[in-house]
Amino acid sequence: SNSSNLAWGGIKYLESLEFLLVNKLCKSRNRLMRAYPSTVKEIRFLTTIQRGFRFPPFFVYLGSVLYWIMGRFVTRAPRFVGASAIESAEPVVNTSNAAGGLEYSDCYLYDNDARFVFNFIRKSLNFGCIAANYVESNDTRREQDQWVTTARDVISGEHLEIRSKAIINACGPWTDRQNEIAGEQTEYHHLFSKGVHLIVDQITDNKRVLTFFATDGRLFFLIPMGPKTCIGTTDTQVESPEVTVTDEDRDFILANANALLDLDPPLTRESIIAERVGVRPLAIKGEGGEADWVQLSRKHVIEVDEERQHLSIFGGKLTDCLNVGDEVAEWIAQLGIEVPQKENRWYGEPGDELRDEFMLQARLMGLDALTDPSSWEPLSERFWRRYGESAFGLLERIREDESCASLLIENAEYTRCEIELAARREMIVKLEDFMRRRSKIELVVRNEDIASAPGLREACEILFGDDAEAQLQEYLQALRQGDAKPEASQHFSEVP
Repeated sequence: SNSSNLAWGGIKYLESLEFLLVNKLCKSRNRLMRAYPSTVKEIRFLTTIQRGFRFPPFFVYLGSVLYWIMGRFVTRAPRFVGASAIESAEPVVNTSNAAGGLEYSDCYLYDNDARFVFNFIRKSLNFGCIAANYVESNDTRREQDQWVTTARDVISGEHLEIRSKAIINACGPWTDRQNEIAGEQTEYHHLFSKGVHLIVDQITDNKRVLTFFATDGRLFFLIPMGPKTCIGTTDTQVESPEVTVTDEDRDFILANANALLDLDPPLTRESIIAERVGVRPLAIKGEGGEADWVQLSRKHVIEVDEERQHLSIFGGKLTDCLNVGDEVAEWIAQLGIEVPQKENRWYGEPGDELRDEFMLQARLMGLDALTDPSSWEPLSERFWRRYGESAFGLLERIREDESCASLLIENAEYTRCEIELAARREMIVKLEDFMRRRSKIELVVRNEDIASAPGLREACEILFGDDAEAQLQEYLQALRQGDAKPEASQHFSEVP
């Protein structure tokens, strides 16, 4: 996933009058906040409205009040702000054409979306789930009263045959492709809208999201990402979920950022540390259609073939993941398949009592005093958020050897003992799994700094043992290919 790392109630869908969707997403956001208090955290959004915008600032503010009400008052109340107040709060914002704005609250994923999703998978393994990565589905067919899926381990080349009572097609943007393999005819299909984010050095010290409306009319964010800032996004209809970042994407984001902010010097392509690109799978009935971000809903649809016991999930947002899971479980039960331990809450962080015990032990051993100066937060908070009850093992490891609390890669916010834990329990097959998905190292550290980091080889040795050198060389080659970008010296001070 390459999302905006937001867990939000979809305030922008108020404009298209999708009140039921916003109400549902707000409930989902609140549920995630309760289940993951250390990970799904409230953050303030400071929104600047330019003169000539399609709605006056106070009208947009009234929409944020409605949004707050639909969110059951869980977050801090919104407030209307004038242009001078915006300039005072965030001098980096260009207020020369600002008509006013507002400040409201929503949530963001403190680490990143990939880490958040993996923690779901990791927790489910403790409750009987079987999960495999780097396994592809090559053929799925119905034989009598069961499904037979032919799969291949892309690392070893081994072929597998998986038999199941039902198929749940949760392939995201690849749902249509998998349905073709299975011979499933569905009423819905996907359209794809490509979105791009660029990560640059930190633009503001304030821990808030800066929100604008870009030249194409859609929301434009500057989102904190640890010691860096994530800016975007774009909205381009594409035919395939396999997408890349183009010069046009980079130019659009940089031009809007430079126009909306007072930056000296302005952002250039050389400012880009990392890029994120993905597609929004938009559920639509029938054939054809255009991916209009205002008109096409982000709501999900579960289409069920009861006779063949096949479920297809279309559309949706990460914020709504728990509700989608509940609906799938209900459908599976209706198909006559027992859902084990359906009343147990297998997801979420451990309770306050266990957290308090961890924090007490961390305080008594002086853990936070070992935090590297380059780190964005104390070790105790980071360990608990990422690993929950498994973080107790990290304390024990540091008690045995204090050097295990040191960083292997500068500015990476990963200690030696964390990498040891990742090697044991985080299903890391390639170095990129760790550098970009289990962690966000590749998103906040420049490629040249990663490649020259003295601790990278040691991290490989911890993760891969005898295969460390081969994994390292494969990764470094991929980094070099990623650095082969177009000329990076052009400035984008005006919106084209």
